[in-house]
Amino acid sequence: MLLQLGERIREIRLGKEISQKKLALSIGKDQQSIQRLEQGKTNPSYFYLKEVANGLEISLSELINDL
Repeated sequence: MLLQLGERIREIRLGKEISQKKLALSIGKDQQSIQRLEQGKTNPSYFYLKEVANGLEISLSELINDL
């Protein structure tokens, strides 16, 4: 599940041509935290996922839909 979530985030991010660093800066995180998230190495909180969705300019439901 975490790996699928990470792949989904990466897919959306790349589709919008946003770098890990740019996404991280937009939500007040470091690039390594986005990298770990995309690799499925972290179990994000609801709040963190909400921040990521906002950084990607999508809704949280769009981010986690079909996982």
